[in-house]
Amino acid sequence: MSELVARTGRHQQRYEAGYRLIAGCIPFRFRNMEENGGETAEKIVEVLMINSTSGPGLLFPKGGWENDESVEDAAIREAIEEAGVRGDLVHFLGYYLFKSKTLQDKYSPEGLCRAAMFALLVKEELECWPEQRLRRRSWLTIPEAIQCCRHPWMRQALEERFSKWHDSGMASTMNNED
Repeated sequence: MSELVARTGRHQQRYEAGYRLIAGCIPFRFRNMEENGGETAEKIVEVLMINSTSGPGLLFPKGGWENDESVEDAAIREAIEEAGVRGDLVHFLGYYLFKSKTLQDKYSPEGLCRAAMFALLVKEELECWPEQRLRRRSWLTIPEAIQCCRHPWMRQALEERFSKWHDSGMASTMNNED
């Protein structure tokens, strides 16, 4: 088995109109809820969050979208590198603008970023992944994730797009495929 390695550096980073382009995802799975009798009552959705390497709180995998990949490929790569999960992108959640406090450069001197976010149905949790020594994974219910989410724009993606998409019943159709 070949070892996974995280991409580093900015030499292939995409920029547009002063914004660094970012790709990310909200990884999710379904878990059976059990009633007192041990019978399965319903399936609940859980989202996967990772710790931040630059402060308190949890976040979703995201990172730079590079010139040699599609935005979808970048989101999948970030899920593997940062959270150690593989899966299928099943829904585009939208674009989110934010200002990075730590990542200013000559192409985006103000640290402006535009993130494309997706819902990723997790199919596999890897035992080893590139940022394993830096990251801890946490599976949370949506209300728990809303409380722990470090970045307001990620909370918005979770509350306003992912939750509404899930509540519409679209995510449950993914669950019926197993």
